Amino acid sequence: MEQLVQQIEAYKQEINLFDAKTPEAVEEFRIKYLGTKGLVKSVMGEMKNVPNEQKKAFGQVLNEFKLFAENKYESLKENHQPEADSHQQIDWSLPGDPIAAGTRHPLSIVRNQIVSIFKRLGFAVAEGPEIEDDWHNFGAMNLPEDHPARDMQDTFYISQNPAWLLRTHTSSVQARVMESQKPPIRVICPGRVYRNETISARAHCFFHQVEGLYIDDNVSFADLKQTLYFFVQEMFGKNVKVRFRPSYFPFTEPSAEMDISCLICGGDGCNICKHTGWVEILGSGMVHPKVLDNFGIDSNKYTGFAFGMGVERITQLKFQVNDLRLYSQNDVRFLKQFTGVI
Repeated sequence: MEQLVQQIEAYKQEINLFDAKTPEAVEEFRIKYLGTKGLVKSVMGEMKNVPNEQKKAFGQVLNEFKLFAENKYESLKENHQPEADSHQQIDWSLPGDPIAAGTRHPLSIVRNQIVSIFKRLGFAVAEGPEIEDDWHNFGAMNLPEDHPARDMQDTFYISQNPAWLLRTHTSSVQARVMESQKPPIRVICPGRVYRNETISARAHCFFHQVEGLYIDDNVSFADLKQTLYFFVQEMFGKNVKVRFRPSYFPFTEPSAEMDISCLICGGDGCNICKHTGWVEILGSGMVHPKVLDNFGIDSNKYTGFAFGMGVERITQLKFQVNDLRLYSQNDVRFLKQFTGVI
């Protein structure tokens, strides 16, 4: 053991005198002394030849030798660290880089405005699943099995179970509200819907709706008209003209579509309004008595109205965006145009 201790002392002198002038020399030191086949590993291997009664003392000598070599290596490495480039040093007195302001998506902006307007009239927000069953999407809303809206060309059905589908309108949320609540009911139902259509500037396979439902004693068509008049004036301004046209929807009777004077041409006629000066923005009507009866609501006691609008159509008129595909392409150049819009 005494001979090994002397050998270790000689190695320590050798290590102490080692002078590395380049990073390559530092690496050479590591390999020679601390590598897997280096001197430190070799000396550590001599432990097996030391008598048992001397192993403890010799182990301390080995640990000190290992730490001595490692400290020398760290010292050499530190002396050869490349100096920081003066161009990379941080001047903390400089102002920070500006952070680009984010923005809500234009559809979210308009949806929030629609919801805010109807909330001021006492409407609560209701939501439901986008994957829906046939009853809530069609049957409960008075759409018979042979109705064109059930055609495969319009609806995405789930291949594993055709009784389930991607909802084609948020009327299914109204159905679930009537199923779980008793009148008075006053809700709006915003959400995404799906229809099997070819994607173009005017159509998409998914879009967004906001539908409304109000059921109570003595609700009339006049209540419906005044509610929608208020919405249009709050959304588009006091000078917008409004007209109602008779229409047909299976779940309302009577039914009407609502037009407003074209905001793009001012009513003079353009491609958006098809040169009529009017643009249709929503459908509406009095809730069909059969729909009320489907949910155990006494149609002899209660009446109600419903309406539904496409958020993309309102956004098109609000911001004059003429291509529906822009809403889902995530083009930053398009989205930046709405920075600052609340």
